Order: sequence, then C-alpha cells, then structure tokens
Amino acid sequence: LKESNGPTDSYAAISQVDRLQSEPESIRKWREEQKERLEQLDANSRKQEAEWKEKAIKELEEWYARQDEKLQKTKASNRVADEAFYKQPFADVIGYVAAEEAFVNDAEDIFPGTEWERVAQLCDFNPKSSKQAKDVSRMRSVLISLKQAPLVR
Repeated sequence: LKESNGPTDSYAAISQVDRLQSEPESIRKWREEQKERLEQLDANSRKQEAEWKEKAIKELEEWYARQDEKLQKTKASNRVADEAFYKQPFADVIGYVAAEEAFVNDAEDIFPGTEWERVAQLCDFNPKSSKQAKDVSRMRSVLISLKQAPLVR
C-alpha cells in the first residue's frame, strides 16, 4: 500500500478544503492565535534552553578551575610533605623507602658484628604493630633465632 500524509482520494481532499473554508471565523481566528502562541512558547523554550546551556558551560568551567586549583595545592603540599618526610631522621614511623635509603646510606659504615642491627632496622619485630596483610610470623621467628644463635661459618 502507498502511504501519504493526506487523503488519497481527490474528492476527499476537495471536501477537506471545503470544510476548512466553511469553518467559522472564530475557530479560524482561534487556530491562528493558537499557532502564534505555540510558536512563541517554542521560541521562549529555545531561548531558555540556550541560557541554561550557557550557564551550565560557565559553571562547568568554574568547577574545572576549582578542581585544577585544588589539584595544584594538593601537589604543592605533597611535595612539601615529601621533602619534610625525607629530611626526617630515621625512625620506626618512617616508611619502607626511607628505611631502604637509610640502609643503603649505612651500608658504607659496615662493621663486623653490626649486621643484625641493620637487619633489625628493616624488620618490625612487634607482631601487633605489623600492618602487612601476609603472615610473616615464621620469618620473624627465624630471624630472631638467627640473631640469638648466628650461623657459624
């Protein structure tokens, strides 16, 4: 079947035009006013949508600017904290990286009999303060037993 937007019968099309011409003046006037009102509403809604889009773009740009500012502040504070962290004297609260650096720095001052002190600096022998997820109790007990009774060469 062939589809169309209007009546397919030519007589039906003529009768529809006759109906539109014979329609009362008040209805025709209302139809035109209604069409104008709808066009005005459409124009207003398009204008409102454009304003909202501009406002959203501005807010998004401001948000990105604030996020970038926060990121820069965080980076700066992290750099300062890192510098302060690495300048601290070696202590138990310092992390593994600093402990490794201290161990490497102390490697030059190797004296016979200080091996276990250096190992003890790298190991946490307190099982309750250990924050590792793995169970290292056996390794800890082996190291303690070796410290107490070292291997003889």
